[in-house]
Amino acid sequence: MPRVLTQSDVADFRERLCDAATRLFDSKGRDGFTMRELASEIGVSAMTPYRYFKDKDDILAAVRARAFTRWAEKLEAAFAGATNSRDKSEAVFRAYIDFAFGEPAAYRLMFDLSQPDESAYPDLVAATTRARATMTDYVRALIRDGILEGDPELIGRVFWASLHGAVVLRLAGKLDAEYDFDRVSAEAFRVLFEGYRRKS
Repeated sequence: MPRVLTQSDVADFRERLCDAATRLFDSKGRDGFTMRELASEIGVSAMTPYRYFKDKDDILAAVRARAFTRWAEKLEAAFAGATNSRDKSEAVFRAYIDFAFGEPAAYRLMFDLSQPDESAYPDLVAATTRARATMTDYVRALIRDGILEGDPELIGRVFWASLHGAVVLRLAGKLDAEYDFDRVSAEAFRVLFEGYRRKS
């Protein structure tokens, strides 16, 4: 008689499965491995993953949602831990790159693999929405303190796009010693801050 799984058992197994899937998605891509290989990676029968996930896309959505949630938590903690808007901006920036460079496989999966229809995965939608909000909260603080002016949603996305681009270039090995991540990102933010700085 099979043992009855507790909620904790289910959560623990899903975490193990997502950890293994993150490694396989990162090394082999979405189509580079089978559910059987994933099961073998964690030492369970070929059908066991199907007790927890519908298919690989369902697992990918869970992996991405988990990564976005961890990332959002780090950004929120950084924002809450700083005392003024300038410090909040710097803290969010540091938390962003610490996550991206500390968990490159998770970061790549968050942005480099697309779901056929993200709206079919409510946990993923909620996690990405939460992360996106933190990418505008620090901008709202800068506008509130009279440092920047403009649409905070647009400005937040512009800063995000610039930072993400620099992160991806570094992860892809496309930056060099003379024009490294620190120099490129600092220049991008200098120009953007000047462009959005309050004029009056």
